[in-house]
Amino acid sequence: MTMHQSAGVSVDAMIEDLRKLVEVESPSRDVDALAASARAVAALVESRLGGRAVLVDSEAGPHVHWSGGGEPQVLVLGHHDTVFPLGTLARRPFTVEDGHATGPGVFDMLGGLVQAVHGLASLDDRSGVEILVTADEEVGSGSSRALIEERALACGAVLVFEGAADGGGLKTGRKGCGTFRVSVTGRASHAGLEPAAGVNALIEASHQVLRIAELGRPDIGTTVTPTVAAAGTLDNVVPAEATVVVDVRVESTAERERVESAFAALAPHLDGAEISVEGAVGRPPMPVEASAELFALAQRLLPGIEGSSVGGGSDGNFTAALGVPTLDGLGAVGGGAHADHEYLVIGAMAERANLVAGLVCAIRNAQEDERRSANGAP
Repeated sequence: MTMHQSAGVSVDAMIEDLRKLVEVESPSRDVDALAASARAVAALVESRLGGRAVLVDSEAGPHVHWSGGGEPQVLVLGHHDTVFPLGTLARRPFTVEDGHATGPGVFDMLGGLVQAVHGLASLDDRSGVEILVTADEEVGSGSSRALIEERALACGAVLVFEGAADGGGLKTGRKGCGTFRVSVTGRASHAGLEPAAGVNALIEASHQVLRIAELGRPDIGTTVTPTVAAAGTLDNVVPAEATVVVDVRVESTAERERVESAFAALAPHLDGAEISVEGAVGRPPMPVEASAELFALAQRLLPGIEGSSVGGGSDGNFTAALGVPTLDGLGAVGGGAHADHEYLVIGAMAERANLVAGLVCAIRNAQEDERRSANGAP
């Protein structure tokens, strides 16, 4: 069976669709804003691909799910929430200038969504394709993970439209990542009259920070980085409470288990202090083996494209951990994710849209060949 792809995508149309999405601000955890954003994403999908895009309600906001019909074969995965608060658009409106599009979320990852939809629209046959656009990727995917995993297993291949790696490369591996919160409880006392009567939570937290920092193994890709700390109430009170937030990135399941066990084993240094730990490496590592098959297809479609492993996580971590072939970084070429200088390279939009169309065709053809072979067909 041969899948047909019609030629050409319109960059002007992609830019206009990108403008529509960017101008509906979609900060994570703002359910009302995300509801409006989900409606805009659904309208875009329906207008370009036909059919019906279903809004899947969740406590984090609506996810958007669309199916081209037929047996599921490939999942196009993205998210419509962004890290930018309401009002960012007024300060940094959508702008096209000097070959770049700028505005909140253009690179992470609204540009990737637009390119994916237009790439699929260039296909004569969209059967077997599903699109899932979630509302909570930037805050851990707590409400969407089960749905992501369900659809990934049903489809058997996942294309993730997060922004490209530096230089436009694909993301063939990702570190597992998580956040830990270490809470210290001491005992307050007057810092001048009887400091020894207290248990200084700040001093205890300082000991814990040094201990935690030693858990890092950068030589094998494990970083353990204390990022936020708070302690104390007044300058003449021995602090009774302190907290430390820690960012963790790992490349292997073994390191994930080691670090999680080490946090669980943290013990107080000072008599009378108490410690509690919350958190985990919530996104498992995405090993390069998970992307090898799909990356090879991409290299045949776009010779010279490179792949790299990166430190950030995505929903592709979840699908790869299930053993489902997953290729990431297929979205916008650009940079400045989560920053005011975020941008998308307009000149790369058509090539990336055509790449998704080619990958979908290649994946479906490969799956059809496997079925024919399994059935004994020549």
